[in-house]
Amino acid sequence: MKIITVVGARPQFIKAAVVSHKLREEHEEILVHTGQHYDYNMSETFFEELDIPKPDYNLGISGGTHGQMTGKMLIAIEELLLKEQPDWLLVYGDTNSTLAAALAAAKLHIPICHVEAGARTHSKTNPEEMNRICTDHLSSLLLASTQSGMDSLKKENLSDRGYLVGDPMYDAFCSYSDRFQARDVILIGLDGKACTLPKDFYYLTCHREENTNDDQSLAEILKAMDDLDAPTIYPVHPRNKERVKRLQTRYGFEQICFTEPVGYLESIFLVNHAIKIVTDSGGLQREAFFAKKKCVTILDFVVWPETMVDNRNHLARPEKEDILAKLQLEQFIRKDYQPFGDGNAAQKIVDLISR
Repeated sequence: MKIITVVGARPQFIKAAVVSHKLREEHEEILVHTGQHYDYNMSETFFEELDIPKPDYNLGISGGTHGQMTGKMLIAIEELLLKEQPDWLLVYGDTNSTLAAALAAAKLHIPICHVEAGARTHSKTNPEEMNRICTDHLSSLLLASTQSGMDSLKKENLSDRGYLVGDPMYDAFCSYSDRFQARDVILIGLDGKACTLPKDFYYLTCHREENTNDDQSLAEILKAMDDLDAPTIYPVHPRNKERVKRLQTRYGFEQICFTEPVGYLESIFLVNHAIKIVTDSGGLQREAFFAKKKCVTILDFVVWPETMVDNRNHLARPEKEDILAKLQLEQFIRKDYQPFGDGNAAQKIVDLISR
């Protein structure tokens, strides 16, 4: 079969890294990169270090409002689908790239396989929630990463198309965790100079609009990290760079190492070796869970309820005292609790598409 896979953001590159290799053993895959993440460290370096096949098409679409981005992608992807005439469309997650591809394929009666189906925040204020719901209802094959995903599909009368396969991000985490050593990690500060990797450190990622669109929220998050007993490594999203520089000038933040974005292998190393993790990323809170690291998620809705057990992961407001209080809670790890599967999600995904 000919299968077109559409990706556009870092988490999708990671999933494609493990699925595409399996998929190409049995089928013809055409990989399309929408360009939604366009910065070198946000995109190209992922394809290089994860040995993902180079995209057959790069649409170069980024920036603008949600509607503008989705509309441009819809037009471009429709043209590609008409040209290539695939048997299936494969999409991941919940980005604008996911929704645009699903809409284009559905209108052309091309069956859609949605990986990470059924994930819900139950928050209509979250733009990605609209993308998840619409994509699931358009898809022919719904592949859930967790049981909660399957439960959501059942509530929406979609379970007849749903299968529980596990999380391909867990596959990737298992495959790539041992690829990097401390000597391989290269951290570049925002001033362009190399940063020394501390022996002990916390790891922060923070990029969502609700946490970075005003000085107060981001300043509170950084004040919390600056008050910890070891340095914090914070790779800064390109969109936040100017605000971070301004806040750094105002407050100092001597305990925070502000760096350029890091590649996936470096990020996985930081996850595995951090004392604890603070994030607003759906992907990184899972990786913290895989690495058995205590995590605090700065959001007002739960993305992955499976991680919210035994003090493994806690929601916090973008307020210094709340973040510090949640970080102090001691986690408990149950060895038999494996809600994200057995690390073989990629093969299960390919088997179901083939069948």
